[in-house]
Order: sequence, then C-alpha cells, then structure tokens
Amino acid sequence: MIRDWAELTRLTGGAEIVVERVKLVESGIAIEGEFALPPLAQLEADDQVFIMAFIGAHGSIKDMEKYFGISYPTVKNRLDKLAGKLKMVEFEAPPAIKVSREDVLSLLERGEITADEAIRRLS
Repeated sequence: MIRDWAELTRLTGGAEIVVERVKLVESGIAIEGEFALPPLAQLEADDQVFIMAFIGAHGSIKDMEKYFGISYPTVKNRLDKLAGKLKMVEFEAPPAIKVSREDVLSLLERGEITADEAIRRLS
C-alpha cells in the first residue's frame, strides 16, 4: 500500500496519473470514477517537501535559508516557481465597513485596537 502522495509521486516519476478508486477507510465505502490528484500531490516530491518545510517554518524565509542551506533570493525564486505551478487562491478584500469615530475611539480606549489601527480606521 502506498502510504503518502510523495511516495506515489516518486513511483510515477512525475507522469500524469488519474485515481480511479477511493476508499473511505472508516466506513469501507469505495467510490469509483476518474479523480484528479490534488494540486499539491501533482508536484514533484522535492517541491512537496519544500512546501511542507515552508509551512513548518511558519513562512519564515530565514528558517528556509537555514534548513536548505540556500540564499534568500533562492528561496524566493523557488516559491515564485511553485506559485506558478499552482493555481493560487485569490482573495477579495472584504467590503469596507463604516465605523463611526466614536466607535473607533471606544475600541482604542478599551485596548481592543492599537493607536496605529485607530488612525488607519479613521483615515
């Protein structure tokens, strides 16, 4: 049995694959059809390891420099290449919520926001 996607990626040598059967272990239910691998599982094993390390480093490029013995620009370039291989999620900024001056000052007074945040909200 293949234990993880990285092992599967190594076995297939990066060739495109389609999963035809998925089994839910707990219930024993099997679903058959053609399923694409998740985008991260479609990456080469070394790219998967790099992404997992980046997440483990909480996004710290300095830590990535230490882990892999590479420079800051090399980490950034690798991340840029990986971003190009993956369809990135795009976020829309939430609609601006109008807050009164009194509300902002009240939040500041209660210590719920910083002075910088209060200034930003009042601008």
